[in-house]
Amino acid sequence: MNMKIGVIQASSQIEKNSLLYRCTLDAVKQYDYEVINFGCFENESSSYSYVEIAVAISFLLTSGAVDFTVTGCSSGQGMMLACNSVPGVLCGLAVRAQDAFLFGRINDGNAISIPLGNGFGWDGEENLKSILKELFRGPFGSGYPAREAERKRKDTLLMKKLNRMTKKNALSVYCQLDKELVRKVLRKQKIAEYIIQHAKNRQIAEFIRKAVIETQDRKEE
Repeated sequence: MNMKIGVIQASSQIEKNSLLYRCTLDAVKQYDYEVINFGCFENESSSYSYVEIAVAISFLLTSGAVDFTVTGCSSGQGMMLACNSVPGVLCGLAVRAQDAFLFGRINDGNAISIPLGNGFGWDGEENLKSILKELFRGPFGSGYPAREAERKRKDTLLMKKLNRMTKKNALSVYCQLDKELVRKVLRKQKIAEYIIQHAKNRQIAEFIRKAVIETQDRKEE
């Protein structure tokens, strides 16, 4: 499977973007995966909170433009909570390599949040590399340990079903979002353009396209 992985983190840890991107590339270099870096970048004129980035992640995942996102903020907690509050995202928190391995094998989510500030000491880069390598080591959702794999897979399927049931349809949520929030997220470098070009869900892509046009019209007024 040619998994498409998006890398994106909050502006609070903007200096970690290139490191996060490089470590993700290194972690999946033996697989047929594509890694796309969405920032936040140091040359961007606007800053983005973990909540705004969570909305961007939702757009990327529900549209099918990417299959998985690697993200983070200072503690990792805020990003994880925000991601799990928006449609189409099932995000785990990985503070260490064991967390990432178990999340991938058992929970089979589509986003991982990593603390990029708290506890990021002299060995922070090595810990980040270990987290990402363990995350992508082996197939997602295979269950762990082997003797309990079937039960773990059933629990994960039930969890995903509950997650879908308790969240509204993505488009209905997006239509209720504050319009300025949507405009700001879609002004972010690469997000809207990439979704429109690569989305598998054309309804989401069309929503994004119309929102971009509205943003451009406002600039011209």
